[in-house]
Amino acid sequence: MATQKDAELLVLLLRWSTEMGAEAAYAEIFADNFRKEDASLSNPAVGKLLTYGEAVGTFVKHGLLDKGLVNDFWLSSAVWDRLEAAVVRGREAMGEPRLFENFESLAKSAPV
Repeated sequence: MATQKDAELLVLLLRWSTEMGAEAAYAEIFADNFRKEDASLSNPAVGKLLTYGEAVGTFVKHGLLDKGLVNDFWLSSAVWDRLEAAVVRGREAMGEPRLFENFESLAKSAPV
């Protein structure tokens, strides 16, 4: 069950997302001309949203932020769907299978 502290942290995360320009990044990755199969970690919009998702996922993983609250508020699975191909290629290129693993875990835990 979410607490007041969860809500306070979520508000801080939302502020951070605004400061990093996440609105424009969301607009880019959900645009009709965005090809998720061609997404790249070098794309600033992709990088911003993956970094944000990994931070949120890490907080959830460590019990610092309620997963139910996050999944109720943020459609992480839709963002992950748009960016997963870039992550898979990045993991292969870097030889690092844990790249953005906390974001992936959060997104895959979201109800359908």
